[in-house]
Amino acid sequence: MKVKRTLEDVEKIITAFFRENRRMPSYSEMADIIGVRSKSVVDFWVKKLIAAGLLQKDARGFLAPPRLSLALPLAGEVCAGFPSPAEEELRDIISFDEYLVTHPETSFLLSVTGDSMIGEGIMEKDLVIVERGREPKNGDIILAEVDGNWTMKYFCKKGKTVTLEAANPKYPPIIPQSELRIAGVITAVVRKYHK
Repeated sequence: MKVKRTLEDVEKIITAFFRENRRMPSYSEMADIIGVRSKSVVDFWVKKLIAAGLLQKDARGFLAPPRLSLALPLAGEVCAGFPSPAEEELRDIISFDEYLVTHPETSFLLSVTGDSMIGEGIMEKDLVIVERGREPKNGDIILAEVDGNWTMKYFCKKGKTVTLEAANPKYPPIIPQSELRIAGVITAVVRKYHK
C-alpha cells in the first residue's frame, strides 16, 4: 500500500534523520526514509522543500536545513545566589542556534584545549563560537595566529601596539613579533556536563 506524504511529513522525516545522524541524507537515503523508489520523486520533494524555505542549498550546492536548531521551552528564571521560588510557567521557546549565533554564515565552532582562559570561565573541552570578519574591540576574546601559532586570548590595543592577554595569571601577555592574523571574535561558549 502506497503511503501518501505531505510536505510537512517529508520535512519531519528529513529533520529527524538530520538530528539523529548529524548530516543530511543522500538522495538514496531520502528515497528509503520517505518510502519512494525513484530519485526523481526525491528531487520533486527536495524542490518543494526548498521553495517552501524548509530546506536550502549551501554555497557548494549541498542540502542543509535552513536552521540547524533544537528549540527548547524557556520556563523562567532561577536564582544562582540565594534560593527563590522557581517559576515554572512556560515563557517562550528558544532555539540555541538563534540565541548563540548572530551571523551563521560567518561563524564556526572550535573545541578548546588548554587553560589560558579559565578566568573567563572557558575550560578545556568547551566549545566556542567564532565569528569571522567582526572588528575586535579592547577586551574581546579573539582567535588569532601569532607568529605562526594559534591562540585564543583577550585583545588589547594601545596606540599601534596589540597585546594578547590570557585569563590565567600563569600565562604572560603575548606581543606579536612579526605577524598577527585575527581569525575572528569569540561570541559564545558552550559547555556540556553530561552525555
